[in-house]
Amino acid sequence: MTNELSELVERGGLVFRIDGRELIHPMALFRVFARELSFADYFGHNWDALADCLQDWHGPGHGELDVAVVIDDADGLLDADFLGLFVSVLCQAAWQANLRLDADGMADVTTPRFALHFVFALRRTPPACFTEAVRTGMDVVTSLSGRRLTATLAGEDWPGAPPSTGCP
Repeated sequence: MTNELSELVERGGLVFRIDGRELIHPMALFRVFARELSFADYFGHNWDALADCLQDWHGPGHGELDVAVVIDDADGLLDADFLGLFVSVLCQAAWQANLRLDADGMADVTTPRFALHFVFALRRTPPACFTEAVRTGMDVVTSLSGRRLTATLAGEDWPGAPPSTGCP
């Protein structure tokens, strides 16, 4: 992961690091994201607002630079009852930022797209342990390759996404 983050920075991208130990409940999560990613004062501190602020980047780089958000020490999130929803929101934000499609699945030429990625950095928990909890997120499917668990949106609501099978 270190090499990938270094390459992103070399290309002019941004890397933000968030301490996963601070994300103990949704309200704390919203506060930490707002603080660390410089969300506008009107951020609504809810899941929809989180997706909106992430995909419509107004922080450093203003939506023109590729971004990676690394959640360090994310092991504790495994026990969070909101983990599936959180991952679903992150996937939705990344999907929208990366593709910039309108409601009809057509390219939105008015808003620049940028690469938006989220990484849960684990210290002691194998990524496979997160599989079931992450899958509880709406339209989320997972894939495990070595020590990397990938979460992706699937289904008809996400143009260009693989069809939802309920399993990876």
